[in-house]
Amino acid sequence: MKEQAENNPKTQRPIRGRNQRNDRTDKEKDPFVENVLQIDRVSRTVKGGRRIRFRALVVVGDRAGKVGVALGKANEVSSAVSKASSKARKNLKTITIVNDSISLPVTSRYGSATVLLKPAPSGTSIIAGGAVRAVVEAAGIKNLVSKILGSGNKCNNAFATLAALEEATKLTSRVRK
Repeated sequence: MKEQAENNPKTQRPIRGRNQRNDRTDKEKDPFVENVLQIDRVSRTVKGGRRIRFRALVVVGDRAGKVGVALGKANEVSSAVSKASSKARKNLKTITIVNDSISLPVTSRYGSATVLLKPAPSGTSIIAGGAVRAVVEAAGIKNLVSKILGSGNKCNNAFATLAALEEATKLTSRVRK
């Protein structure tokens, strides 16, 4: 029966052996972790009615000191997420991690959002909310205390966190010199 199926030209299916794997497992593993923070439906009013698009906020990081945050807009959710992901990968920032935390307390503003980040001793874990937690985990920081002040806007909080981590890196490099 098997021989007939293999020789039949109408069934052009490849014969799979025990040692063959799917193509998906052969691809290299992506070192980056991608986290979708927010998806919004945005509309603009035009002459004939409303045009609806989607906006996605994505955080990308390798959990070893590189992290990026970006917004993507498109007519479909999946396109918006992929645009944001590729933007975030292009704009990765390198963060200095000292003892699984940041070295100095930092405050940063982005728009009306203010984010306070403080280093924490090992074993504390991440004490942070929403957008701050996502950015810090993607960067690879394991111990941190934070507070979001001002705005509750996830976009502004994510960008403020990224700015605070960059500022902490700059301060660390100045202290070491």
